[in-house]
Amino acid sequence: MRAIHSLWTKPFFARGGREFYMEDFELLTMMLSALVWRGNGGVISMVTDGAGAEYLKERGLEPLWDGGIAETLDTVPEGIDPFLFWAGGKLWALNSIPGPVCMIDTDMIIWRGCSDLEGFDIVAAHREELMPDVYPDTERFRMREGYTFPDWDRTVLPCNTAFLYIKDPAFRDYYVRRSVEFMENLLGDPSVVVPMVFAEQRLLSMCAAEKGKEIRTLLRSDGLREQSDATHLWGHKSALRADTAVRAAFCRRCIERVRRDFPDFAPILERVPELLAYIM
Repeated sequence: MRAIHSLWTKPFFARGGREFYMEDFELLTMMLSALVWRGNGGVISMVTDGAGAEYLKERGLEPLWDGGIAETLDTVPEGIDPFLFWAGGKLWALNSIPGPVCMIDTDMIIWRGCSDLEGFDIVAAHREELMPDVYPDTERFRMREGYTFPDWDRTVLPCNTAFLYIKDPAFRDYYVRRSVEFMENLLGDPSVVVPMVFAEQRLLSMCAAEKGKEIRTLLRSDGLREQSDATHLWGHKSALRADTAVRAAFCRRCIERVRRDFPDFAPILERVPELLAYIM
């Protein structure tokens, strides 16, 4: 199956960053995410912008993506606020690839092959509960004059899209268009989380219900930490940032995994300055 990673650097700069960088554990998870997908018979591309492509190429990481690196995210519409919608580039990347494709977050490793998912309409990582502080109703948002929400079913559960496969390109285009319309018409919001997860995760489920598309999930919603099909770094990033010993142990395990399972790519590790402390 074909898959994409995405890396949009504009949110980094919108939060005050000067020179783009990724943390060591982020780089290693991204490497394994690409290599494991390929090891299971898939093809994967990186969709990024000019700054992201330069960063990856400076570290010699281009060989990770056998589908190549595309600098598509320089065309993300200006109306998408990169501070509020830090994953807006991810949705734009999804819309840039012809045909069915899997979208995988760079902090997620899918350990199993996914060719069996091709028969389903939509496959997302897992369902999420409709917690009102995370997924408020549409009345919560202040929108530009003239924008109206479609008559969506507000009872459907949102979907985590750290992994997302959409079979029908026409539905994918519709979902992305609705998401972009929401992002461009939102009149600010004090929350950093709520608008993005609405645009990306709740809106997916409502659009699918509207169009009669069935959503399957890759993972169970219960016991996410114990599942063997995928590793999602998401909440564990805080622990890695807070404890240098935990961080070092995690990075060394990843490095050993690359060396053991993908020895042809092991030399790349020594070209990445952020990883040298764990290799010397």
